[in-house]
Amino acid sequence: MFLTIITDCRDDNARTRQETRYAHLFPEANVSFIGVANDIEASGNVIDIIDSGDDAPGVIAVNCAPRHGRAKKWKNGSPFGYCWVGEKLIVGTIDGLSFSFIKQFGLADAIEVTDIRTALKEGGYTPEQIELAANTQFRSLNYLPRLARIVWEKKEVPSESMPISEVPDMPSLVWWVDSFGNCKTSLTPEAINFEPGTEKQVTFSCGTTLLVPCVQRLADVPDGEPALIVGSSGLRNHNFIELITQGIGDGGAAKRFNINKADSITIG
Repeated sequence: MFLTIITDCRDDNARTRQETRYAHLFPEANVSFIGVANDIEASGNVIDIIDSGDDAPGVIAVNCAPRHGRAKKWKNGSPFGYCWVGEKLIVGTIDGLSFSFIKQFGLADAIEVTDIRTALKEGGYTPEQIELAANTQFRSLNYLPRLARIVWEKKEVPSESMPISEVPDMPSLVWWVDSFGNCKTSLTPEAINFEPGTEKQVTFSCGTTLLVPCVQRLADVPDGEPALIVGSSGLRNHNFIELITQGIGDGGAAKRFNINKADSITIG
């Protein structure tokens, strides 16, 4: 099995502590780590890991939720929940957009929202461990790994079912910029009626618009020209549309059009 951690608790100290806890709770798993800046990036990476795992069993632990503003509506941050996608267990923070691509791709009907004390009692933890997890500021260390292990073994724990319809929709935006400056959008080919040889109007967050051709393959994009392609990220035959520019050196489309992760973009 595999186990992937996706979190904004990503400094070296936090990363290693989380990896260590998951490694001892899941000695049978290969543990990998993705550090993200926000729940938008987290959601896209959840889909990419589901896809990369093929039909293999595994756990994806995603901890990335608002930490100010609307996060104050919870007593100690966003609750944690889980869902199953085939043999893959997704556990994570339910507030924000972390589960939004799971909703967009129709991968689950509901998220099972857990209570820390109830779930850890179900797992046989001591009162001291339970209170620490309930009150800690580092729940991605003291609760989420343990919740993952409990659900992995028991398949379910006492929870409240939240319909997937209550998860916010992912806006039209750039969710990731890769090392080449290629901009991964939240849009699929079906959403924009992608057809090679046609042009689409792209509107950037600043309001600027540009006609950009749809191109079948990255290799077919002329040097120095922008293009829309079906990228490598996404789920099986529903990969995300990318805005790319070939042959202009470091930075690619992101540098040329001053695009940052989480910037809005519309294509139509």
